[in-house]
Amino acid sequence: MARSVTYVSAAKLVSMARGNHRMAVIDVRDEERSYQAHIAGSHHFASGSFAARLPELVQATSGKDTLVFHCALSQVRGPSCARMFSDYLSESKEDSGIKNIMVLERGFNGWEVSGQPVCSCKDAPCKGTCC
Repeated sequence: MARSVTYVSAAKLVSMARGNHRMAVIDVRDEERSYQAHIAGSHHFASGSFAARLPELVQATSGKDTLVFHCALSQVRGPSCARMFSDYLSESKEDSGIKNIMVLERGFNGWEVSGQPVCSCKDAPCKGTCC
C-alpha cells in the first residue's frame, strides 16, 4: 500500500527540522539548482533522472524517517517525484524506515521569498553548514 504524500509549509518545515536528524529534504529541480541557491542540507535528485536513481535515494536517506520533496514551485516535479518514491517504497520488499513523505508548499521559490535560509555551496550533498 502506497504511503500518503502530505504537504508542509516552510515555517512548519523549519520547526520540524530543528534538531531532527531523521529528516531529509530532497530537491528535484533540474539545472536551476546549479545557478540558484538551495535549502541547506538538501539532497539533489534531479527530476529528469529521478526514476533511474530511486535505489540511490533509498541509500542516501538511510536512517531517515521523513522526506520532504520540493522543486521550484512544488506544483509538478516535487509532488510527482514524491508520489513516484512512495510507489517505489510500496513495491519494494525492504523496510526503508521512511514513514512520512511530504512536499514543501510553494517549493523553493516560496521558501526563499518567505525569508528562510538558503545555501549557495556546490557540495553534493550539501553539508548544511553554509547558512
